[in-house]
Amino acid sequence: MPEVAVPAVAVARRGLDPRSKILLVLLVSLAVMSPGGLVFVPAGILLATVLAISERAWARVVIIPVAAAVLYVLGWVLPQLWAHPLLTVLAIGSGYLIRFVAAFGVGAHLIATTSPTRLSAALRAWHLPRALSVTLAVMLRFFPVVAAESAAVLDAMRLRGLAGATGLARHPILSMERFTVPMIAASLRASEDLSASAILRGLGSRRVPVSLDPPQFGRSDLALAVALSILAAVSLLLPNPLTMVIA
Repeated sequence: MPEVAVPAVAVARRGLDPRSKILLVLLVSLAVMSPGGLVFVPAGILLATVLAISERAWARVVIIPVAAAVLYVLGWVLPQLWAHPLLTVLAIGSGYLIRFVAAFGVGAHLIATTSPTRLSAALRAWHLPRALSVTLAVMLRFFPVVAAESAAVLDAMRLRGLAGATGLARHPILSMERFTVPMIAASLRASEDLSASAILRGLGSRRVPVSLDPPQFGRSDLALAVALSILAAVSLLLPNPLTMVIA
């Protein structure tokens, strides 16, 4: 099969290799979820914010630091100002939730910037079993469909006065039923459509498909590795405010 040249503009806009982003999510998740993972949480939040800025996801640029700041106030500042059992419970919960802010922030970058085609090409480059690579590619297409269907269901419920705090307070069981049943039907329909699309794209074929834009490591991946090394060293050497109260 003749090689197809990839335009230089597409290569310039390629960004991080999908394999680098997958490894990044795994490393950050393992680091912040480990028993001493609070040491790496500030670095993970900073990294997630920088990644959101790089893709111009301004909503995440605001949400990630604000969520981390709120959890820091609930888990570290308020317990020092007022000793109360409720604040102790909030502090313990915040100590775990702030880890998820860093992990989900980095994972959101992978989902938002990696197309199913590039993800499949990256997984094939790793020679992973086809059952695993096809499943992950279909899942990556499934989440946006479910998000769109849930937004449509919520809009329909809002027109009937069943959405929002008021509708949930007045009709809690009916609100959950009106949301759950259409979402189950929409999810089943979306899964069938995605399975048919996967078959038409040849994902179940025994022949290995050829990618027009094969994954390859570049300068941005090297810069990411250097930045991770610097952040890890800084996290281990400098004092961390998250480890002063909650261990």
